[in-house]
Amino acid sequence: MIILGCADIHGRTVAVDPMAEVLQSADVVVLVGDVTNFGRQAEAMAVVDAFEHHGARVLAVPGNCDFPEVGQVFSSRGINIHGDCRVVNGVGFVGLGGSLVTPFGTPGEYSEAELEGVLNQAAARLPEGLPFVLVSHQPPIHTLCDRLSNGTHVGSHAVRRFIETRRPLACFTGHIHEACGMDTIGDTSIVNPGLFANGRYAHGTVSGQGVELTIRMV
Repeated sequence: MIILGCADIHGRTVAVDPMAEVLQSADVVVLVGDVTNFGRQAEAMAVVDAFEHHGARVLAVPGNCDFPEVGQVFSSRGINIHGDCRVVNGVGFVGLGGSLVTPFGTPGEYSEAELEGVLNQAAARLPEGLPFVLVSHQPPIHTLCDRLSNGTHVGSHAVRRFIETRRPLACFTGHIHEACGMDTIGDTSIVNPGLFANGRYAHGTVSGQGVELTIRMV
């Protein structure tokens, strides 16, 4: 199975058409939050349309910069996995949108307890024993994927506990633009591909040996 992870699109889809062949080769494309730049329905629909135009099977979570209407668009299109899960080719996809509280008062912010509740709600819908991937806009704390440019870690303890307890195959994350990179928590691979608005995305291959992840440029 091939999974593409596109995070922090912020309404900029200029990189989509140049990766048409890559999109067509993927089994799933996960949009990892901040799909719009404080946009509403029209912008969200335009972004999803851009990916689906190339035949991509899209799953998505909203980010902290997405208004509630964005999640409503995802739900109406059948692609919203915030607090939910989908199964594709024997692999589960569990979703968590939004972020922890930021200094900027963005639309989609939650407490640690709220993030934990959403994660538990999503996991409860996952078939027992099924391998799965976590799609979380908010990164787990204390990895290379949640570190600000000054070195401060701003990830979520709830997301990290969930990964340590539930042991997903991989976690596709974003939110912290400067924390583009890969790390591990136990056996779980963590990837923050950086801004898709700048042409960066994650490429994952799931096989019997696990998950192989790379960060690529369009």
